[in-house]
Amino acid sequence: MTNHSDQTFQNFLASDFEPGEYESCTFIGCNFSNLNFHGSNFENCSFRDCDLSNARVFKVGFQNIRFERCKVLGVHFNTANAFLMEFTFDHCQLDYSNFFNLKLKKSQFTHSRLLEVDFTQAELQEVSFQGSDLSGAVFDRTNLEKADFRDAVHYRLDPEINKVKGARFDLEGLPGLLGKWGIKVG
Repeated sequence: MTNHSDQTFQNFLASDFEPGEYESCTFIGCNFSNLNFHGSNFENCSFRDCDLSNARVFKVGFQNIRFERCKVLGVHFNTANAFLMEFTFDHCQLDYSNFFNLKLKKSQFTHSRLLEVDFTQAELQEVSFQGSDLSGAVFDRTNLEKADFRDAVHYRLDPEINKVKGARFDLEGLPGLLGKWGIKVG
């Protein structure tokens, strides 16, 4: 297994990637779609303008990882190593990804598209969804205490089965909270 520290990888393809330990590395414009990252760990790394669609991340470590303008479709983060997992997703596409039962306290999903993402039973205290599209996202027995949904759109969550104490919502987001009861706002 190779160790990489403080390196920048630009325009890499899946065939260029070597499994290993990556610390404080930057990936720019890389196409890692359908890549099996098994045997790798990432710590304090950033991905910019990368495609990780359908990447396999079984037992992969992700500690303090930043994704900017990345395409991360259909990734099952719930199969990754959950130890100290923390993400920042900014202006990303995360459609059909899975975060089932993960502890992601204080992670960020800002200005991103999260169509039909599964957050069932996830611990999302103090997570930010600011400015994101959550169409079809699943929140089921999810801890969303102190989460920030301001400027987020198209979310639907049931306050009776999810923990939402201290969460922040805009007035425009009320239909996503009241939809279960057939209440129309405005």
